[in-house]
Amino acid sequence: MAAVQGYTDDLRLAHVMADAADDLTMRRFRAVDLKVETKPDLTPVSDADRAVEEAIRDTLSRERPGDAVIGEEYGDTGRGDRSWIVDPIDGTKNYVRGVPVWATLIALMEQGEVVVGLVSAPALGRRWWAASGAGAWTGGNLDDAARMRVSSVSRLEDASFSYSSFGGWEEAGRLGNFLDLGRACWRTRAYGDFWSHMMVAEGSVDLSAEPELSAWDMAALTVIVEEAGGTWTDVSGVRGLEGGSLVCTNGVLHAEVLKRLNG
Repeated sequence: MAAVQGYTDDLRLAHVMADAADDLTMRRFRAVDLKVETKPDLTPVSDADRAVEEAIRDTLSRERPGDAVIGEEYGDTGRGDRSWIVDPIDGTKNYVRGVPVWATLIALMEQGEVVVGLVSAPALGRRWWAASGAGAWTGGNLDDAARMRVSSVSRLEDASFSYSSFGGWEEAGRLGNFLDLGRACWRTRAYGDFWSHMMVAEGSVDLSAEPELSAWDMAALTVIVEEAGGTWTDVSGVRGLEGGSLVCTNGVLHAEVLKRLNG
């Protein structure tokens, strides 16, 4: 696979951290003694979530001591132009129920732009990654990978649309628009969470959307979709992690998708 000088070492480090995360998560997946608690925001957190983020933070403290870290479970530490953004288990509700659709998300942001992203879903046997200017890739490791490209579907009536659930769209007051978009598409499926967006990157799905997300849910996904030739914004059409939502498309469909989601 191609590499870009400056991010090659960061991408290799992301793979090393993902390997360790995969080992931890798979050992605790479907474990009878898995400990699950409810956070103040009423979402679940398992002992595996915390163990993975602790392991990643320990590695970064040794290998990138000058970099900041933003994590779902332990918040923000450090300051500077470079920040690692970590979601130890994206899809914890799936994880704690024994559903194999979950992943560790690792991203590097430099001066406000996400420049490295990696998504590792060991229960699915899949991993996706990208670095700015180096393309988007999927495979077992850096040296055994296939390049990804988004689809060329140009009409909604021919498009496949993946999402996570109805609830968030209803809470956002956009359920009607969301349903109208789905009706306009050839096919809709709730593959959910990171997987929807990675399917856009590899061209098996043409558009994906989620109405309520945090930065750690999105950061790694954005650079992968973009390096695969796709387009991402929030629901209002702004390219940034602050909007709290994510729409990914093959690029050709993006304007029409946003138009329908915004009525």
